[in-house]
Amino acid sequence: MRRFLFFVVVVPLAIIAVALSVANRQTVTVSLDPSGTLASGWTVALPLYVLLFTVLAVGVVIGGIAAWLGQSKWRYTARAERTNTQRLRREVERMRELAGRPTMPSTFERDAA
Repeated sequence: MRRFLFFVVVVPLAIIAVALSVANRQTVTVSLDPSGTLASGWTVALPLYVLLFTVLAVGVVIGGIAAWLGQSKWRYTARAERTNTQRLRREVERMRELAGRPTMPSTFERDAA
């Protein structure tokens, strides 16, 4: 399955990336100066494909961070539920000990009997 995914996803993406790189070798000037003058030190000249891949990588990182932050509510809820479940299991065991009943056998012990 892994090999299939490699050939279906990674190989076509690599071919597209190489084609994009070859087709976009011309140099572009990127300026971070809002006034638009190219004389400032806020400019950089680089091949267009480098700019495209950099913007893509930054977008993936920002999207990953946004997804991680968006899921924080669910991680918090899962952590709280796990703590509550552990507390309830301890309470059940304590109640069983107080009632004088043996603890519940595991699935393996029940099947072996």
